[in-house]
Amino acid sequence: MLTLQCPYCGVAADETELSAGGEAHLKRFGPGSSEEEFHDYLFTRENPRGVHFERWRHSHGCGKWFHAARDTQTLEVFGTYKAQTTEPPKDIRDAITAKRPGWTWRDVA
Repeated sequence: MLTLQCPYCGVAADETELSAGGEAHLKRFGPGSSEEEFHDYLFTRENPRGVHFERWRHSHGCGKWFHAARDTQTLEVFGTYKAQTTEPPKDIRDAITAKRPGWTWRDVA
């Protein structure tokens, strides 16, 4: 079972206490954007096999949204961090690089 630590309340919650929110660090498009930009925002996702950054909500706890870095193949969790962060913190990127040499953070902003 997947267990993530909420960076707000500090509780190690299993997936039954959480709600998945999809890919993290997406550039959002709304009013004033082109149809192509809005289409890509709604439907284009990376869905990689390996390291992935996701949004989660501690729905049966503090109720706050946060981000998690994990490997979709092994379910290994590299860390969690607050949702207001625009990119993964350096310590999480370093932890991923230590276990996955050659991995690089993509530009999503």
